[in-house]
Amino acid sequence: MSGKGPLYALSQVQHGYGREFNLIIPEFYVEQKTSLGLVGPNGCGKSTLLRILSFLETPNTGEISFEGVKAGADLAELRNRVTLVLQEPYLLKRSVFENVAYGLRIRGERHHLKDRVHEALDWVGLPPETFAGRHWYELSGGEAQRVSVASRLVLRPKVLLLDEPTASVDTHSAALIQKAIIDIRNRFDTTIIIASHDLTWLNGITDEVIRMHGGRIVGSGVENVITGPWILDGKDLWTKEIGDNNKLYATQPPYENSVAILHPEEIMIAVEKPTGISAQNILSGRITQMTSSREKGKVQVVVQTSTLSLTCSVTHYALNSLNLLPGKDVFVIFKATSLLWQ
Repeated sequence: MSGKGPLYALSQVQHGYGREFNLIIPEFYVEQKTSLGLVGPNGCGKSTLLRILSFLETPNTGEISFEGVKAGADLAELRNRVTLVLQEPYLLKRSVFENVAYGLRIRGERHHLKDRVHEALDWVGLPPETFAGRHWYELSGGEAQRVSVASRLVLRPKVLLLDEPTASVDTHSAALIQKAIIDIRNRFDTTIIIASHDLTWLNGITDEVIRMHGGRIVGSGVENVITGPWILDGKDLWTKEIGDNNKLYATQPPYENSVAILHPEEIMIAVEKPTGISAQNILSGRITQMTSSREKGKVQVVVQTSTLSLTCSVTHYALNSLNLLPGKDVFVIFKATSLLWQ
């Protein structure tokens, strides 16, 4: 059945492996033919969500629908249409050709099998004449990951899920994986969902990036997420220690361990410590990363301040006038009221 609504619809999904749920998704939708990125710290629930979306795990509670149909006990057909690439490539102790062909053979899709395997290897930048006959142990880490990706692309799935596909590969392999994913999406209208820590790589391949924290979806991928505990400091402001005797100042949180969201647009950058301003938060740090923003005319600048990394949104004019570069020492400035409670 091909519904007119979203491809995925999750409702009141909770899932965990112990006494506590480590994934809590009240509502979540993924549209057809989209390319979506998932970001967040280790343990925030990205991999668990991908396993649920790939129908490898069933949530403890809640419902998941695919193309308007509630996923039931028989998941074999859904698993044939959705495939997951794991962070650590798992290859069979066979040749590269047989690793890529394995899924097609299992499904009984043997028509033009050689052509399809060679095509998939070409997609990931592994010339078939060189790599098809190689053994699994003759591959580098980047080549093994590309073979793993090719073994999923050859199936031409409706949904391609990837969990940290570039975590342990070189820059060249990461670029080839990105190109292959874009090609498969354009050719077959494949829906793509990727969990990654590499925001620059992710921005080049996705339509939207969402951020996860503590098993929940908390906003867009560029928003800064700041956890408690928060301590009352005087009558009006609350603080959080961030190391090196530095504090963050915020308005009263709903509770001590509340999560605060700080939008990159709310942060100003200065190359000298400002004086005579009303902003309560003035933190010293160093620029660690600069990437193009999805917002036209702006750049995302990542500043490491003590134990806290903050993403700031800066115009090209400010970038040039302040001569901002990776490695430069700067100050980040924002008001206590800029921290919004989740």
